[in-house]
Amino acid sequence: MTLKKRVIAVLLITCVIGGIYALTKTGLIFHQPEESKEADESLFGGQRETLYLWYTDEALSDYLNSVAVSYNDYQEDARIIPVYTPGSEYLETINQASLQSEEVPDLYIVGNDSLEKAYLAGLASEIRIPQEASGLESNFPESSIHAVTYHDKQIGYPFYFETSSFLYNKTYLEDFARAQIQAQMDEEAAQEAEAQLAQNGPVEGAQEPSENGEEGTLQLDEAAVAAMVEETLPKTIDDILAFADVYDAPEQVEAIFKWDVSDIFYNYFFVGNYIDVGGSAGDQDDSIDIYNENAIRCMRVYQDLNQFFSIDTEEISYAGILQDFIDGKILYTVVTTDALAKIEAAKENGEFVYEYGTSLIPDVNEELISRSLSITQCIVVNGYSTHKDMANDFAVYLACQNADHLYDRTGKVPALTGADITNWNAEAFVKEYEKSIPHPKMIETSNFWVELEIAFARIWGSDDANAELKALSEKIMTQITGDIYTEEYIDVPEDVPEEEEEVEVEEE
Repeated sequence: MTLKKRVIAVLLITCVIGGIYALTKTGLIFHQPEESKEADESLFGGQRETLYLWYTDEALSDYLNSVAVSYNDYQEDARIIPVYTPGSEYLETINQASLQSEEVPDLYIVGNDSLEKAYLAGLASEIRIPQEASGLESNFPESSIHAVTYHDKQIGYPFYFETSSFLYNKTYLEDFARAQIQAQMDEEAAQEAEAQLAQNGPVEGAQEPSENGEEGTLQLDEAAVAAMVEETLPKTIDDILAFADVYDAPEQVEAIFKWDVSDIFYNYFFVGNYIDVGGSAGDQDDSIDIYNENAIRCMRVYQDLNQFFSIDTEEISYAGILQDFIDGKILYTVVTTDALAKIEAAKENGEFVYEYGTSLIPDVNEELISRSLSITQCIVVNGYSTHKDMANDFAVYLACQNADHLYDRTGKVPALTGADITNWNAEAFVKEYEKSIPHPKMIETSNFWVELEIAFARIWGSDDANAELKALSEKIMTQITGDIYTEEYIDVPEDVPEEEEEVEVEEE
């Protein structure tokens, strides 16, 4: 931990201010030390200690209050009070309360991207897992472990996450599959009829194949339909383009594939596997790799898509995209977990009259792998709390014991491995999260996402991908090193379509 980072973190905080059941299911068992309990009972005459849990997402209010009540009934030593704290300067408000209020936030919920800032300001404590208990690794996916790790210390418990996934109109794909299978069956029936006619002559009473569901209809095997839908789902962006060439879209469909190209969260999968900002845990300033050959190739594929899916970055919005999907105007899109609740609500009130499904984000192509960005909301024990052991116990109770109810009550997808989620479409998000890139924590690169989003917009608008990534890397490296940084130019030839290559060979 460098002095520079600690000074930056403290300045960021002080400038704003001055101006379990412990989990038998997962094996994580935490208890307040007996010595601490005895001291509390001696000091307060056996009364419960009051612990304050701060959070900033109002959608959690009912759920957290319910969990607090159940924990208060279960635990005799502590009383949990959830405190909803809105505002953009969340950490600064926590810091101010920690230093000046009698009701210190003992623990709080925050995104993993803020953990370095919180830790260096003294607002996050390393969690303490008993030696006899299994660690986080056996209960949470690796991506969430990286999310809560800072310089080899686990300074929070993964609670729930946000990432992107692929959303498709299942009804449209089933209709396509039925049409394909029906056409194949009709062709086979016609060939068989021709063969019989050639061999035996006309057969009296023979019935022609029908598409009307009447007697003589060639019945479709729904298992075959489901199999073809699965086969049709794109594994790469190239598959989407190939499908667009053969798909006879219904009249109301305005786009085969449309997504919010103005928001980096829905774009990042294009380069996520090839850009490194801070290493696996997003906390290493000596692990930066933005400008490389594969990243350039990915961004060129991204740019080429503007020729097929003309999307205006000035006009597009995520809310508009999702509404178009609900209206049946889009076949494929990229969404975050909030889309599930919105689609289900639209189904209930009759606005969404289709079936839908989710799957992993398609790869860029057969050679270039996609990888989404994720943010993990963590439960953090405040370094200023005088009841860290009790806060640690409740953090485990919140992150693990009630995870099966989190989605139903809040629409948030829990990070806990194997948690029950009633909407099976959330499974694609879980799988995407498992292989996702956690949002980095480094203070020095906090502007990286804005700068990358600008680069994406310029590349989408036809600016040179190589030059944009080079300039972005130089800017970020200059920030980190403190000196003017210049990248050595990487010459990446433009990919030439196979047909053009054959023409060139013939001309030679």
